[in-house]
Amino acid sequence: MNSSFSGWGSGLLGVLIFSGSLPATRVAVSGLDPLFLTSARAVIAALLALSLLAFFKEKLPSRKNLFSLVVVAIGVVIGFPLLTALALQHITAAHSIVFIGLLPLSTATFGVLRGGKRSTALFWVFSLLGSTAVVGFALSQSADASLLGDLFMVSAILACGLGYAEGAQLSRKLGGWQVISWALVLSLPLMAAFAILTWPPTIKGLSLPVWLSLGYVSVFSMLVGFIFWYRGLALGGTAGVGQLQLLQPFLSLALASLLLAEPLAPSMIIVTFFVVICVGGAKRFA
Repeated sequence: MNSSFSGWGSGLLGVLIFSGSLPATRVAVSGLDPLFLTSARAVIAALLALSLLAFFKEKLPSRKNLFSLVVVAIGVVIGFPLLTALALQHITAAHSIVFIGLLPLSTATFGVLRGGKRSTALFWVFSLLGSTAVVGFALSQSADASLLGDLFMVSAILACGLGYAEGAQLSRKLGGWQVISWALVLSLPLMAAFAILTWPPTIKGLSLPVWLSLGYVSVFSMLVGFIFWYRGLALGGTAGVGQLQLLQPFLSLALASLLLAEPLAPSMIIVTFFVVICVGGAKRFA
């Protein structure tokens, strides 16, 4: 009982941390180039991860696990951060959060494809309903919305879902926090090179919120959140604790409204709620 309670608590902390990622990214890209932001946050997180691996004297992963680590790195270290940063140059954080409602569904879909098990017809019905709702909402928006921003967000959800699913498979062999740590370390040389190439001409004049947002997405979104999240899955069970991810769109919308003063259209809340129902149904029948 204590272990399960601790798992749910850790999982909830992970979701809370992830919920601040898009609002923080929205602030960060107001002062930093998306390419630099993506590489800088990965470098900072990788250096912290390297310190953790050294402190706990973790063994190097075997060669047969390298491909999976590359997939995780492409999905959650490079793909999702870069694509969301690009998207948030065109759309608001609140608008982007509607797409985050599809992240558990994307993860489940790639999990089905990766695991090779067949799913029920109801899984695909809920999947189609949720996807249709998000696409319909994006297309129905006014001129304030951006098709390019929406396409970046769809791509980000696919990349992250793939990275999560591959990471879940690999965590059974390496451990949860070790997977994200090794993925970060593996991408360090490339991300360090990109950070140097995209280094801004000057960092003077950057506001305090931009610096704080960079620190948040580097330390919490890229590393600390994963430590709590994977610990929660390990202690409380993937099926149960994984449902906490359904809270993320609502928490993120609240943060975007509170911290960024972004308006929340009733249609946005309704669509997000409907998508969460579809995600829950898809996960139930996966």
